[in-house]
Amino acid sequence: MTGQIPRSTPRQRMLKGVKLVIGGRSTIDAILRDLSDTGARIRVENTVSLPETFELLHEDGRRPCRVVRRTINEIGVVFTDL
Repeated sequence: MTGQIPRSTPRQRMLKGVKLVIGGRSTIDAILRDLSDTGARIRVENTVSLPETFELLHEDGRRPCRVVRRTINEIGVVFTDL
């Protein structure tokens, strides 16, 4: 076992361009790497300046998110509209 927490819903691997909407106005380009019903894994150039909450804008609409995992170039988020 790798020490990872089991997922409550299956995730779908992908490689799609998305936008992170911060404060309702500013956007950051990102890559959606995994998506599930409850959250996502997102690759960005630099996560240091990202706030803890923002909206994920992708082809299915907008989802409010909260960061639960952060590395230099990736974040794991949970959707807060569940």
